[in-house]
Amino acid sequence: MLSMNKLQEQFQPAPLDVLIIGAGLSGIGAARALIDKCPDKRYLVLERRQAIGGTWDLFRYPGIRSDSDMYTLGYSYKPWVGRKAIADGPDIKRYIEDIADEAGVTHNIRFGHQVVSASWCSEQALWTVLVRVTDAAGRQRDEQLQARFMSFCSGYYSYDEAYRPEFPNEAEFTGQIIHPQFWPEDLDCRGKRVVVIGSGATAVTLVPALAEQGAQVTMLQRSPSYVVSRPLVDGVAQRLQRWLPLPLAYHLTRWKNVLLGQYFYRLARNKPQRVRAYLLHLLQRQLGSAVDIKHFSPSYNPWDQRVCAVPDGDLFHMLRAGQIDIATDTIDCFTAQGIQLSSGQELEADIIVTATGLKLNSMGDVQVLVDGKTVNPGDCMAYKGMMLSDVPNLILTFGYTNASWTLKAELTANYMARLLRHMDKKGARIAVAPRDPAVAELPFLNFTSGYVQRAAEILPKQGDRPCWQVSQNYLADKYIIQYGKLDDGVLQLQ
Repeated sequence: MLSMNKLQEQFQPAPLDVLIIGAGLSGIGAARALIDKCPDKRYLVLERRQAIGGTWDLFRYPGIRSDSDMYTLGYSYKPWVGRKAIADGPDIKRYIEDIADEAGVTHNIRFGHQVVSASWCSEQALWTVLVRVTDAAGRQRDEQLQARFMSFCSGYYSYDEAYRPEFPNEAEFTGQIIHPQFWPEDLDCRGKRVVVIGSGATAVTLVPALAEQGAQVTMLQRSPSYVVSRPLVDGVAQRLQRWLPLPLAYHLTRWKNVLLGQYFYRLARNKPQRVRAYLLHLLQRQLGSAVDIKHFSPSYNPWDQRVCAVPDGDLFHMLRAGQIDIATDTIDCFTAQGIQLSSGQELEADIIVTATGLKLNSMGDVQVLVDGKTVNPGDCMAYKGMMLSDVPNLILTFGYTNASWTLKAELTANYMARLLRHMDKKGARIAVAPRDPAVAELPFLNFTSGYVQRAAEILPKQGDRPCWQVSQNYLADKYIIQYGKLDDGVLQLQ
């Protein structure tokens, strides 16, 4: 008789070619790239939640939307047909679901599958992955999968924990304290006094949406952010769609927005004072004399942190009309009735929303080991912003900070498919970028935002040489990643 171990080996499924972690924009895009460019590859997508969408399934707070336009947040092969250029969260989720259904990805997704650890064996050239499976009834079991290649598309922040500073005397407050990442489905804000703490993309989205629901809203910020008005509907895109075939109209609109975004970003980096003056001039026109411009005059230069966008200036219109209030101050303490500011003013509230940001993590908090040694991403260097030094057969998707996430995600997915084809041609089983000790370390992101600074130790480093630099330039990346040599003297195939 065969031993139990022999039986297990006999019925062990063949290793996957690619295991994709995450069924959001990045994961569905990675699967689509494999289907189009590597149709012979066997893959699975593992998603810890019970639905497609990633960020756009997790966040349910009022008004949830992208601050990137859908012509660049969308994929190049899937034209955005919605009228809104700045789309709502549910519309983005449907867009992702459509891509998955049309490409045949959906049946290859395993929901309720959370990757706990991934261990690489160089001798076998395989990843062994421990997966915690949760069924609809909440029962859990552990499974094991093997794959030749792994694609981490799990995003860059924790789904379980947000960034939530503790404020003095919080326990004295008699109302509700809510973080947007964990918004209660049945919350009714009509007629309630709501203070939203924060000045970033979440806050500028929530404040108008809550006011539209009938809340009395005050936006409380410790320091201002740059906020610009962007058209809710892209007039150029609408005109092009009337006169041209949809794919061509979408393609032209996409490139228009990419080039404009790159131009303004480079201008901001090269002539920050000129751009600052221009943005403040636009803001003054939006705010009029009714709102003090100090509330939108940051101490830092444009694009030292991400610039927030509001569709058709909704936040500014409501401020001018007195429908919402804004305060720029620090918090002394919470009180039973609300928040006591350092200036002595008290903001009364029934609900306090802490739009204080995300808690970044690395690789979805998955424990990664290479030949038995634990990998700390913070000790690695990022090769082309996509692979970790000395970690074989692993691609990490991380989008842009100055443009749509999907622009880099699509380049990354296409690079993975291109690399897999190249490995097949060369007869290679392993692709790895060894760490070069002569390359100097630099921070992964040149960004002063709090969420980036707090995560500096867990993010990989970039280097001072081209293959090790993390570019925030889509045009440069498109050339290097899409058309650059794979055998570049750094990446090793074995």
